[in-house]
Amino acid sequence: MTANPSLEILRQELENIIRQNLLTALFQPIASTRDGEIYGYEGLIRGPSSSFLHSPINLFRTAEKLGCLHALDFACRKTVIQAFVKEELAGRLFLNVIPSCLAEQDFKPGATLALLNAAGLAPQRVVIELTETQPTHDYALLKEALLHYRDMGFKIALDDLGEGFSSLRLWSELKPEFVKIDKYFIQGLACDAQKRQFVRSIQHIAINTGARVIAEGIESQADLQIVQKIGISYVQGYFIALPQAHPPRKLNLNLLEKDPRSGVLNEQTAGQLLVEVPTVSPRQSGAEICRIFSKHPQIHALPVIDDHRPVGLLRRHEVIEYFSRPFAHELYGNKPCKALMDCTPLIVEHSTSLQELSQLVTAADHRHLADGFIITEQGHYLGMGTGHDLMRAITELQIRAARHANPLTLLPGNVPIQEHMEVLLAEQRPFTVAYIDLDHFKPYNDVYGYARGDSMIRMLGELLLGIADPQIDFVGHIGGDDFMVLFRSSDWKSRCQSLLKEFEQRVKSLFEPEHVLANSYSSEDRRGVVQNFPLSSLSIGVIEARKDRYLTHHEVAAAATHAKHLAKGKQGNSLFVEQRKVEHPSAELVL
Repeated sequence: MTANPSLEILRQELENIIRQNLLTALFQPIASTRDGEIYGYEGLIRGPSSSFLHSPINLFRTAEKLGCLHALDFACRKTVIQAFVKEELAGRLFLNVIPSCLAEQDFKPGATLALLNAAGLAPQRVVIELTETQPTHDYALLKEALLHYRDMGFKIALDDLGEGFSSLRLWSELKPEFVKIDKYFIQGLACDAQKRQFVRSIQHIAINTGARVIAEGIESQADLQIVQKIGISYVQGYFIALPQAHPPRKLNLNLLEKDPRSGVLNEQTAGQLLVEVPTVSPRQSGAEICRIFSKHPQIHALPVIDDHRPVGLLRRHEVIEYFSRPFAHELYGNKPCKALMDCTPLIVEHSTSLQELSQLVTAADHRHLADGFIITEQGHYLGMGTGHDLMRAITELQIRAARHANPLTLLPGNVPIQEHMEVLLAEQRPFTVAYIDLDHFKPYNDVYGYARGDSMIRMLGELLLGIADPQIDFVGHIGGDDFMVLFRSSDWKSRCQSLLKEFEQRVKSLFEPEHVLANSYSSEDRRGVVQNFPLSSLSIGVIEARKDRYLTHHEVAAAATHAKHLAKGKQGNSLFVEQRKVEHPSAELVL
């Protein structure tokens, strides 16, 4: 085999590879940094092992030169999809697609769907990963093509962020569900402060745009731990697993132990406000501190660190004021700076929730808002946080919560319920859904009035908050007398049973004594006929959303709705647990 065959020979070889399907698919796992489990696999491609075109770089560069790039791209998709199904891999398939192929005028979005249908793979399990080998020119056409993909159930990932020709514009234009940071910014992350700041910035943008970040190129334990500390959701690289034709189904990653608070998904923490600033030793002189402040005019405070632990904080205005006194430089310029520092700064762990942090800041001296606070991990210094960033983040959380909360109970409404389900499903975390509905609520409203009806709904909301574990469970109010709890507590069944008992006792206080004594009351039914109704009760329909059983929140909601209807078929307080294996139910959707 020659090192550089002629273009004509390469054309014949490439056309033969495409025609005879001589491509080989490899798969590299993408792992969750929460629990180390495999979230999905990126499909990679290789040419024949004895060929110059074995390398993907040679393969795609040659196809581009010969004008065969689009034919090769489609052949790669076909090979990867068929191999993924044959391997019976769980999770999502990240399928590489060249953007210019999608932006072609004659592009047919249904072609990939046809490949999936032939292979028996649902589009909801596929993430279209845009790989930039050429600059993208027609953004409008590309966006239109991707909208077709989204309509069919695909998700979108932007590959190699920071490396390509137009990554940030693609992010803004296409609003992908996933963003993959180029391996250049990940490799050596543990010993490169500038790279860490870049990755933190990407994570911050992703949080505000609803995207999830995947760190590519993880090649060491140190880099893995840094991206985990920053809060990156997923990782990929040789340290996680090599690309293989028969990839592993399980990984054994050494992840950092997390605070129990991290069980609450989407909770913002102090660690997400992290800003790197220069640190000083308590033994450095006052003159050195003045020079540092002069060199960094944007810094309001310097953390004083001794043996990796914070011992104080030096504030710019205090230091400048002190050395503005007559002879201060001559008398104190060479003395240790510890005499100038605040020995009781606000120090918080990176896992502290923003709500708790805001309480600490407002309860303490106002200077913490102006000059910031120190963020640590198990007592070791990580960085600083600013009051400005904290107030902005808290305001965003409050606005979002108010926008989507049910006005009667102030519990999260449909949008937060959907989003929480999607995160649990995306991370393949098993959870249990309890759909709670009040029985005979309309006749109660007719007899007792809407004010008393609202009291019953509020009481039920309070009971649900009482039986749920606030650290790991999620309570939502769909609307009216319908509620939903997303349990991650293993004892969810006993919690539901406790709810039924507590409601049976508490609801009596909302009825007149004679109705409680008779255990019924009269009211018109929906057809206007007067009949007796029992005291209000609860129906709870439960489904267990195990891994790979449901693909979207719509399917989960449909299954939970079906279980609730079965629970309502029983008299009185009832708990129905769906035991049958339900394949993508099509019952009435509630969300």
